[in-house]
Amino acid sequence: MPEGPSIVLLREEIAHFSGKIIRRAEGNAKIDMQRVAGKRVKSIRSFGKQTLIALPGFAIRIHLLMFGSYRVDERKDAAPRLSLGFHNGELNFYSCSVRLIDGELDDLYDWRADIMSDSWDPKLARKKLMVMPDMLVCDALLDQNVFAGVGNIIKNEVLYRIKVHPLSTIGALPPRKLGELIKEAREYSFQFLEWKRAFVLRKHWLVHNRSRCPIHDIPLERAHLGKTNRRTFWCDLCQKLYEAD
Repeated sequence: MPEGPSIVLLREEIAHFSGKIIRRAEGNAKIDMQRVAGKRVKSIRSFGKQTLIALPGFAIRIHLLMFGSYRVDERKDAAPRLSLGFHNGELNFYSCSVRLIDGELDDLYDWRADIMSDSWDPKLARKKLMVMPDMLVCDALLDQNVFAGVGNIIKNEVLYRIKVHPLSTIGALPPRKLGELIKEAREYSFQFLEWKRAFVLRKHWLVHNRSRCPIHDIPLERAHLGKTNRRTFWCDLCQKLYEAD
């Protein structure tokens, strides 16, 4: 599943369609294609893992889910979920979720929750976390209401970097450690973006999809953990388990 930084790259790649008129809208998404065709794109934005194509009075919301993909000015050998044609180009999305949402995006989204946004508010994230003390940190980082855009790679790398065991609970974390979690989620997301832009992201993984701890050279633990049941990598020696008394 593409994470927030990858969606930022997608947004940047298709930014040139902003201001253009959609000449053609088709695909197997269950939306009103006639409503989309003929509209001028007001802006192209992102929120967490969502790509948002703003049109007059409504927007197209695209979520790539686990296996979604897109092509700019070319097509895959598969039926697109959504294909938008412009005067000098086209945009095609595959195996994704497509919805139309009514209203203005600034009224529908709280950009302070988007880990990649200039409006990101760490104090708001802390406030949200404080009311769910029993939540596992491996679930909290994937909570899109708190950390919109954080995905499984970021989760694993952040927890290793701050030396917190994924089965720790939010309420058991010392205040300073909770602050580290929030800060690192933001900072690593932007490192992710730069490494992804340079095609070197995998080279910088410390634990995600790795087999041994880079510090102690011992086997990493791996399991599907938490309510999210996502694949998790950690080092029992490096990462401290914080539990409620």
